[in-house]
Formats: sequence, C-alpha cells, structure tokens
Amino acid sequence: MAEWLVLTLAMAAACAVVILVTFVRHRRASDDEDPSETPDVIEYMTMWIGVVYAIVLGLAIAGVWEARSAAQDHVQAEAVALHEISERVRVYPPEVRDRIRDDVNTYVGHVVTAEWKVMSEEGRITERGTVLLDRVRADVTDYEPRTDFEAQAYQPLVDQVAAADQARAARADSIGATMPGVVWFGLIIGAVVTVGMVFALQIRRTPRELILAGLFSALIAFLLFLIWDFDAPYSRGIAASADPFLTLFPHLAD
Repeated sequence: MAEWLVLTLAMAAACAVVILVTFVRHRRASDDEDPSETPDVIEYMTMWIGVVYAIVLGLAIAGVWEARSAAQDHVQAEAVALHEISERVRVYPPEVRDRIRDDVNTYVGHVVTAEWKVMSEEGRITERGTVLLDRVRADVTDYEPRTDFEAQAYQPLVDQVAAADQARAARADSIGATMPGVVWFGLIIGAVVTVGMVFALQIRRTPRELILAGLFSALIAFLLFLIWDFDAPYSRGIAASADPFLTLFPHLAD
C-alpha cells in the first residue's frame, strides 16, 4: 500500500473517529448540560497539554529529519570517495588503472541496483557489496608504486578507500528505524490524550466546531505519519536516494 494512501486513510479515520465520538457524546448528554460552563482549569490543562505535545512532536520530527539527512550524507561521502579513487588512479599503469576502475564501477553498479533494493526491502546491506569493496581495497593496497609520482598518489588512494569503507559502515548503521518503541508509545498516547481533551471542552455538533476538531485530529495524524515516514531513511516515501552515485558515475545509469 502506497505511503500517501496510508496517510489519507489515517487522516480520514482520525476525522471520522472525532466526529463519531462527538455525535455519540451529544446524544447521551443530559438535557441540562451547558457547554459554555467548562471549568477554567480544564481549559488551562487542555492548553498546556497541547503545548507540551506540540514540543514533543517538534523534537521527534527534528530527530528523524536529522537522521534522514545524515543517511543521505553517508551516501554522498561514499560516492565521493569512490569517485576520487576512480580519478586518482590515472597516474598508475593502464592495466592497474583499468582494473581498479572496473572494480569500482562493479561495486557502484551493485550498490545502486541490487543492494539498494535489499536495503529498502530487508533493512540490510549485502555480503556481495562487502566482497566487491574488499576487492577495490585489495587492488589499491596491493599495488607497489614504481615511481615517485605513483608513490605520492598511493597514500591518498588508501585514505579514500578507508573513507569509502567508513561511509559504507555508517550507511549500514543508519538503515534501521531511529525512533525507539517507547518513544512511539509516548507519541501515540500523547495524540490520544491531546485529541481526547477536545471533548473535555464539551464540543458541540455545530459545523464550525466539527470542522475544527476534524482538522485538528487530521493534523496530528499527518505529523505522526511524517515521523513514521522519515523514521526509515532508505525505505519509505521521503527516503535517501542513490543519486550521488548516479551523479558521479553517470555511465552506470544507462
């Protein structure tokens, strides 16, 4: 099911529940009930519950957005390091240069096709990708420079291999969800309490109040969906992409 369909259904369900509860509560209310006589303390508590929950939602959204941005930065760092390896080996003999570039291209091609799909569907990186990167490392580190010019390029190439391996490890660590289960429990319970406090204000069935209550509940549903969508940086709608690899290795996109 598409993420946006889930969002639409969640927002519609939130509105429907609020409106349904309002109608049921109104039908069961006593004849002498006066909605205008809501105690001041309830209004005060409702206001502060909304403020506190808004702060919690804001922190949660900022946290998952930062994790998503960091995941994209890992992809960018890995792509740049591999591109530097491919470019800096130009000083090596043709047979060594071509072998290293072919192995880099093979690794990148595997990442943007097979491994990216596995990351999205299974939440892990592939052993094949690790083997291909180890092959690139062996190509670079096992070569013995023959000239001073090649020797000057050797250590920077080794450093770029290490940078690519570090970025790959960071990418693997950022695949999973970033929000602990206890935080989700708090967010959901907070949403129920916050929406439930609307009924403490003795909402009536006037169109204006029903529309506002529905929009309020739909907004909370949307924000929770946004947190859920950002919570998996590589596998949901607004996810980190493999574009840095395709930008630096455009021939692999064909």
